[in-house]
Amino acid sequence: MKTVSFAIPCYNSAAYMDTCIESILACDEDGRGDIEILIVDDGSTKDDTGEKADAWQERFPGIIRAIHQENGGHGAAVNTGLAHATGRYFKVVDSDDWLDTDAMRDVMAYLRRQCELKDSTDMVVANYVYEKVHEGSRTVMHYRNVFPERKEIGWDEIGHFGQSQYLLMHSVIYRTELLRDCGLKLPEHTFYVDNIFVYVPLPHVKTIYYLNVDMYRYFIGREDQSVNEKVMYSRRDQQLRVTRTMIDAVRLPDDVPSKKLQRYMENYLSMMMCICSIFLRLEKTDENERDRAAIWKYLETQNPALYKRIRYTVLNWGSNIPTEVGRRFALSAYHIARRVFKFN
Repeated sequence: MKTVSFAIPCYNSAAYMDTCIESILACDEDGRGDIEILIVDDGSTKDDTGEKADAWQERFPGIIRAIHQENGGHGAAVNTGLAHATGRYFKVVDSDDWLDTDAMRDVMAYLRRQCELKDSTDMVVANYVYEKVHEGSRTVMHYRNVFPERKEIGWDEIGHFGQSQYLLMHSVIYRTELLRDCGLKLPEHTFYVDNIFVYVPLPHVKTIYYLNVDMYRYFIGREDQSVNEKVMYSRRDQQLRVTRTMIDAVRLPDDVPSKKLQRYMENYLSMMMCICSIFLRLEKTDENERDRAAIWKYLETQNPALYKRIRYTVLNWGSNIPTEVGRRFALSAYHIARRVFKFN
């Protein structure tokens, strides 16, 4: 069994996928051959992504596998990677991002030790970095206030997550069988499924280990990137789909054994509802207003008690103030938050 399977969803990624792959290959610096890299070519047609994937496999046949499929979107590529994974652990690395070599030495050392045990840690957490290459700036997102360093713990031992602190796909490495046992399957042809990936398995996680190292480098700046504001607005229907999936997948608080985890997951879902509200207010249209009312009605219908707790938090009260003045207030608050937290 491999120590960790790294899945790289690739769609017309030829211009930058090499950097990503090279950064992961560095995790095998001592030549153990205990990692695998699953390059999932998701129906690329505009460049030579598929040919590049095959060339990488030919160069590193014991480590790299090229998998070709019809286009199904990011979620379908992650599903395919998980289905083919043979590692004890599973990590998704987007093709325009990369892993830090020094940080991964510590991470890999811990994962290798876990592979010697019968009961391995369920979720390993490390920091990620927003790399705004065109601006020459970077922002480190850490969890020092949430998790004790280098100690296996359960949810009842965690600290408090800050307003801008969330576990993202970038910061987590899950035990592969945990993801399979919880039946994780991401929707196809949908962006923002990384929220589902990191949220849905959490109630199944019993043990957590945090390393205070800057593991994942998250590139920000491409015009077609899914976190670009104009792109996010054009895909607001997919944001709604993902949020509905999260509402349905975990019933809060019944499905979550830890009160601290309940609080975190409730805050995460509240943030998702806030994002839906704000992006549906970027343009004032009757359709957007109907969709905004509909997503809140959906939450109220599916989980009335949760709706009451989330709907009238400061965050969601502020983003849903009626009238044009309320709309402008919500958008101003969003743009201030974006500058402060540098999330896109």
